[in-house]
Amino acid sequence: MTNVIAALKALSNFNCEERQKALAAFEATWSNDPLVLDKWFSIQATSRLAETPERVIALMNHSGFDIKNPNRVRALLGAFFMMNLAHFHASDGAGYAFFSRQVLALDALNPQVAARMMGAIIHWRRYDSHRQTLMKAEIEKIIDTESISLDVYELAAKSLDK
Repeated sequence: MTNVIAALKALSNFNCEERQKALAAFEATWSNDPLVLDKWFSIQATSRLAETPERVIALMNHSGFDIKNPNRVRALLGAFFMMNLAHFHASDGAGYAFFSRQVLALDALNPQVAARMMGAIIHWRRYDSHRQTLMKAEIEKIIDTESISLDVYELAAKSLDK
């Protein structure tokens, strides 16, 4: 299994037919094993390919993805937000906008998981001024949401020194 995962991770960064086949074969083989399928989601969320952000969004509509399943959320969204730094911190801010939408959606279902996702953005001051501006705007959007949980609010407010 270790070798299979390593090979799949390596292939995930290449836009080739072999990647598609390997991902499909892995899914077909392991679709009934939730922990292994979590790896399948995570590998795709951490790919360096340009289409990865769109792929993550598409995977949210996959039959195996359930936003109410904390492990699956961490495998897909957590991996993208916390381990795919190039795409999450893209200079256009799309990763941050996607982040705030997902945190707000998660917060309504599971505030603890949403709060855990906040770890991806609360250290926004460590980045260049352009990214700081973009991240801060998304954090403020989260704070300004009326129905936000105390878990998420406290982390967001603390990151802004409010």
